[in-house]
Amino acid sequence: MEAYKKEFIEFMIDSEVLKFGDFITKSGRKTPFFINTGFYRTGEQLRRLGGYYAKAIAGDFGVNFDVLFGPAYKGIPLTVAASMALSELYEADIKYCSNRKEVKDHGDKGILLGSPIQDGDKVLIIEDVTTAGTSIEETLPILRAQGKVEVLGLVVSVDRMERGQGTKSAFQEIEEKYGFRATAIVTMAEVVEHLYNRPYKGKIIIDDALKAAIDAYYEQYGAK
Repeated sequence: MEAYKKEFIEFMIDSEVLKFGDFITKSGRKTPFFINTGFYRTGEQLRRLGGYYAKAIAGDFGVNFDVLFGPAYKGIPLTVAASMALSELYEADIKYCSNRKEVKDHGDKGILLGSPIQDGDKVLIIEDVTTAGTSIEETLPILRAQGKVEVLGLVVSVDRMERGQGTKSAFQEIEEKYGFRATAIVTMAEVVEHLYNRPYKGKIIIDDALKAAIDAYYEQYGAK
């Protein structure tokens, strides 16, 4: 596992973004772990987060694309942080763009904020977490309404590695249905690998009991 992935896992714990316990996901699944990127709340946290996204983007997609698109609302700071990091780390001047929940009819009109999207643009979608893959169905029509764009893929912070609408993983379903790649900074398998029975700051984050609960969750909701 690359060093930046290990750092990112620990960064999520320090930021209280990655938590373990009893939670309910947006898709209604009871889960022993939860990722809430709303806990990235400071400039330093966003700077670091953008860097981790930039490294994942450059490694999986390269930097030869035009627009980084983040769906409202959580995608808005992600596009800004990641586009700044791509410029700093790779000298790649990528435009950032997000949508509004409501169309603005005055001033800077329209559904988009940030850069416009034009015919021929290569677009990469950035999100926080994909569980069942439902949010991408709302995002693609917005992009395609702007013009003839090429969607290169989707990058999220954590791949929860569970099934989407059927028996395959949400990422597999996205790739098969829409024809583009979906990747993450880290997968939950990598999170478990790095933390299981391994002390971090003097504490075991994933012990045998929690590992058993995670395994049971994947027995029920894991991709087949």
